[in-house]
Amino acid sequence: MSPYVLALLLFSLGLGTTMTFASSHWFLAWVGLEINTLAIIPLMAQNHHPRAVEATTKYFLIQASAAAVLLFAATTNAWLTGQWEIQQAAHPLPLAIMTLALGLKLGLAPLHSWVPEVFQGLNLTTALVLATWQKLAPLALLLQIQPPNSYLLIFLGLASTLIGGWGGLNQTQLRKILAYSSTAQLGWMVLVLQFAPSLTTLAVLVYITTAAATFLTLKLAKATNINMLAISWAKAPALMALTPLVLLSLGGLPPMTGFMPKWLILQELSKQELAPTATLAALTALLSLYYYLRLTYAMTLTMFPNNLTGTPPWRLRPRQLTLPLACLAIATISLLPLTPAAVTLAAL
Repeated sequence: MSPYVLALLLFSLGLGTTMTFASSHWFLAWVGLEINTLAIIPLMAQNHHPRAVEATTKYFLIQASAAAVLLFAATTNAWLTGQWEIQQAAHPLPLAIMTLALGLKLGLAPLHSWVPEVFQGLNLTTALVLATWQKLAPLALLLQIQPPNSYLLIFLGLASTLIGGWGGLNQTQLRKILAYSSTAQLGWMVLVLQFAPSLTTLAVLVYITTAAATFLTLKLAKATNINMLAISWAKAPALMALTPLVLLSLGGLPPMTGFMPKWLILQELSKQELAPTATLAALTALLSLYYYLRLTYAMTLTMFPNNLTGTPPWRLRPRQLTLPLACLAIATISLLPLTPAAVTLAAL
């Protein structure tokens, strides 16, 4: 792809998200979402592979359907209430439809079926953009409408943590495992969204850091399934020694950074007298933890069967920049002591 075209697409990607962030009118927010979707599609299809084209087509159809439903709900809301403002109190029926449309855009369960299939057809860099940047605009809209006392959001959050953990148990493809992981992490964000939006923001920032470290590590190792992790230790031994800690941070184990948002979210749910919800969310986190431990086991405790008399393969220097990856890995592992500062900032 031409660097000029790539720069234009990345600029459009940022423009669409920024427009959605800054808009207070439903139509402008919808235009921002459409610009965002149209900018990512050429990046998804740039490999000219049948799987990439299939994944791009699925993504386009799902996002177009969700955008159409969102525009229908916004128009219905304007018809019933006489205003297009996002932050004004909306009619309950269009508000529920908007929440479901944004859930479809995000890939929340039970509207998640497209996420693993789309991730499987992409390279890891584009999948990282899809798992992080593309979630920001719909999440910003959910944060702005904030349905009060919404059992729908609690249902979507619990279903996402459960299915995101359950779905990844029998997967062997790393991109599908990361797709289910994304759904489970989104469930945690949505659970606490109506009670403490600042905790949702904190969870998004921590997830972006941990997901970026995980995706870039797998890209450096050129691993696409669990079996390929067994030979990754020889390519970058120091990095592969840190990667299990990154995966456990993604699973939310202390004393890694990923434990911080889960701890604070469970605390907030308990304060809101939702102890059963907090208990279920904590139990579903164990499902996700299982497949992170499975990846860790494959990476550190298994040895790929090699023919010792064979010729060792050539290993060229990776062209990927490793300094950002190192910084992300350290941030993923060691920022838990900053929890008091994060709580103070969230309370402001």
